Amino acid sequence: QVQLVESGGGSVQAGGSLRLTCAASGRSFSTYAMGWFRQPPGKPREFVAVITRSSESTGYADSVKGRFTISRDNAKPTVYLQMNSLKPEDTAVYYCAAGADVSRTMRSPDYWGQGTQVTVSS
Repeated sequence: QVQLVESGGGSVQAGGSLRLTCAASGRSFSTYAMGWFRQPPGKPREFVAVITRSSESTGYADSVKGRFTISRDNAKPTVYLQMNSLKPEDTAVYYCAAGADVSRTMRSPDYWGQGTQVTVSS
């Protein structure tokens, strides 16, 4: 079992940057693919990024490609989301998630964090 706790959210102006951190508990962190999702106000939750167990591969939603970078440190164990060139439409609650593999993590993760708010003003 994995417990996930996000941090690093906040308010920033358009064009700015934030780095989200997701700290995981449990000894099996390295066996999970990890992902980030977000839920904009009044909209359903959507996929943002995913990373494989040993960081061999990453994947991104088209809306964040080239601006966001997902990474992980299995020794800590932590997963990060570096967000650059932020836009007002990036405003959302951001969630960390873990799944048995990339496909599962992207569609229906096994574990979720509680979320952290990101607000981007124009």
